Amino acid sequence: MPFPVTPVTPLPPRIARLRDLAHDLWWSWNPVARRTFRSLDYLLWRATAHNPVLMLDRIEPSALNRAQSDSAWLADYDEAVRQLDLARGARETWFARTYPAAGSTVIAYFSAEFAVHQSLPIYAGGLGVLAGDHCKEASDLGLPLVGIGFCYPQGYFRQRISSEGWQEEHYERLDWSHAPVARARQADGSPCIITIPLGTRTVLAQVWQVKLGGISLYLLDTDVEDNAPWDRELSARLYGGDRETRLQQEVILGIGGVRLLTQLGIEPAVCHLNEGHAAFVVLQRLNDLCDRGLTYEAALAEVRRTTIFTTHTPVPAGHDAFTFAQVETHLAGVWGTLAPHREHLLRLGLYDNGSGPMFNMTALALRTAGAVNGVSQLHGQVTREMWHPIWPDLPVERLPVRAITNGVHVPTWMSSEMDGLLSRHLGADWRERHDDPALLDRVLAIPNGELWEVREQLRGFLFHFIRERTRQRWAGEQVSAARVVAGGPMLDRRVLTIGFARRFTGYKRPELIFSDPDRLARILCAPGRAVQIVFAGKAHPADEAGKRHLQHIYFRALDPRFGGRIAFVDDYDLHVAHFLVQGCDVWLNTPRKPLEASGTSGMKAALNGTPHLSIGDGWWAEGFTGTNGWLIDPPKAADDAAQDWADAQALYALLEQEIVPAFYDRDEQGVPLRWTQVVKESIRTVLPRFSARRMVKEYVQEMYAPALRL
Repeated sequence: MPFPVTPVTPLPPRIARLRDLAHDLWWSWNPVARRTFRSLDYLLWRATAHNPVLMLDRIEPSALNRAQSDSAWLADYDEAVRQLDLARGARETWFARTYPAAGSTVIAYFSAEFAVHQSLPIYAGGLGVLAGDHCKEASDLGLPLVGIGFCYPQGYFRQRISSEGWQEEHYERLDWSHAPVARARQADGSPCIITIPLGTRTVLAQVWQVKLGGISLYLLDTDVEDNAPWDRELSARLYGGDRETRLQQEVILGIGGVRLLTQLGIEPAVCHLNEGHAAFVVLQRLNDLCDRGLTYEAALAEVRRTTIFTTHTPVPAGHDAFTFAQVETHLAGVWGTLAPHREHLLRLGLYDNGSGPMFNMTALALRTAGAVNGVSQLHGQVTREMWHPIWPDLPVERLPVRAITNGVHVPTWMSSEMDGLLSRHLGADWRERHDDPALLDRVLAIPNGELWEVREQLRGFLFHFIRERTRQRWAGEQVSAARVVAGGPMLDRRVLTIGFARRFTGYKRPELIFSDPDRLARILCAPGRAVQIVFAGKAHPADEAGKRHLQHIYFRALDPRFGGRIAFVDDYDLHVAHFLVQGCDVWLNTPRKPLEASGTSGMKAALNGTPHLSIGDGWWAEGFTGTNGWLIDPPKAADDAAQDWADAQALYALLEQEIVPAFYDRDEQGVPLRWTQVVKESIRTVLPRFSARRMVKEYVQEMYAPALRL
């Protein structure tokens, strides 16, 4: 990975901190900072996919000269810099006010992926988005938190769809000179490079820093010249390679993550493991504590007291497990002072999920964490039942697994148009109080016409984006005519639009809505009351069934009986997600209950006024109020096939009897009054309860503060 080069275009002294602003991803959720870059050169802003680092590398000096002569632009620039300095100072924050005795305490948050911005594509899906939103909100609230993960030089794959509708994965080495990353530096200014024992060899990892206002992410990268070629590739791709590669990555994340903090002089008081990938953190911490003179028993008690574990996976097969031979091979150089306790430590990971005894990363985390949580109330219950064998002497209801329901970072996911509407009616300071349900009750008083105007604007932006994306595929990649048609150019911006965007895999049932194609065709093509569906998402490279689902959707988009009212938008990422959650009218979710741990895309849509239409799984099991969206809830059927049919029939009935009429029945001003009431209820109920602000405060109050003894 090359070190970021100095851009060609020098910045005038008056606006020299533009580069500092561009390299701190705090700008991506600050309205003034976003406006500063957007208005600097709007066409270049769009051409660089909203990446100000790349933008400043390519900008013409004339644009910079115009900007520093524009008093309105300079006012935005000065305000953005002022707010950035306040965010980095983290003095008058919620955490500082609530926990003044915290002092220089540090919370270390470990995750295999972080989704912060599309200019840093080191994420695959929901786990990374949750981690990114957690860190952003930690910055906003002033938490003394650092994130630890991987800086994947090849990121996650770019998705392309062949003319036969088959997903093709394309990996390309990313140009980090145009990304908001820099080498992490030690106290003496030298680059931070750590050594990690891996089997009988040592692997080097360089460390990169990403700034997020008041906090930083530190990212490991084994693409170091002194490493063997195969070791340089260990951190190349997110979730790439075979099981051996996965295990080695998890050793690097856990062991290397703790070592990088030590080398940077950061001593965390609490470690938060976001999923089992990071469970080897406990081994390095035990080693460090024993090296300081603690007995093994005392060290283990201290690790338990100060370790927090969040599990996201509601099925046993989804948790990483390896043979004991594999684990012993790759941990051979790790044991150190723990060598006499090796057998006990291996037993901490012992678990049989039905395929025989294995070393299970989640089992290791569950047995060594003092606080454990699922990511929705229903998922907490499922987790307690699934992992009951870890605590066989306790009744299920008393297992030490609580639930903290996921939330989304409101400043990141809310459109500027909806933000402006709420600012006018809730007050300019509403963002600082957006987790207050009483404040959000005032949404009900927003004039229906104003709300509907914003919703129509957002739908219009979505279809402009879809058409431009299709045009680019046609002109830039010479894709087939079928690919163009499937991309959505025949969609109508005036028509009720359903969005379905998520990972394509069997339990999410992406094809459920096609269970009765003839009935669906009648719904989509009803004269004067048409409906259209936009699909997006990737299948895991190894998930052949998921790819087959995606291919079937592609061919549905080409089926004339659906009248061009189905589209598949390829290469789903954060940039695409923003347009979809903001611009669709309804957000569809059809998982097989109870296999959706939480889900967050529906939260992002709902706070933008896109009501949720879902099975009662994950967060929707506690989020549905009866008036803020729609619940697909037929009687329980005898088997999966019968349940699929029952769920599909209930979905069709909701569309025909409730959703379509509410959208198309208009008053004399052309405003759908029943629809806007659902939209208001969606925003009012979802925004405060399912925000990352509420979520992170719960983590602090229920998990971090007790571990920190605050």
